[in-house]
Amino acid sequence: MADLPRHVVACFHSGKLAFLAIMVSAGIVLQILACALYHNWWPMLTLLMYVLLPMPLLFFAASDTSSLISSGGDSWVNAAKFMTGASAVGSIAIPVILKHADVIGWGALAMELSSFLVFVLSIIFYLQMNHEDEYRLF
Repeated sequence: MADLPRHVVACFHSGKLAFLAIMVSAGIVLQILACALYHNWWPMLTLLMYVLLPMPLLFFAASDTSSLISSGGDSWVNAAKFMTGASAVGSIAIPVILKHADVIGWGALAMELSSFLVFVLSIIFYLQMNHEDEYRLF
């Protein structure tokens, strides 16, 4: 990629950002469809966990994403990892509990879990995109 013109590289990275935006939008659409198609808005309770999920990382780990992968580190980073993991488990547990209580159907459960999968894949894609040195053009 080093031998390509700068505008071609910038266009390539814009495409990556557009793909990331499409993935996040697809996750939101699946979340809303899980509620709207089955005339039951209880699955929207998972949205609370999606909002809470990045908060510990934003407050305690700041922008240092390399500390999230390492096993050692500050106690605040370890607390952030624990709270983020608890929120991730809650994002899966809420729809499963709602299905177990027969509040939602199988279709809504499948859409909720696929929405979570799309969000996780977009976060992984974002972190991978952030670690590339070529992405830092300016």
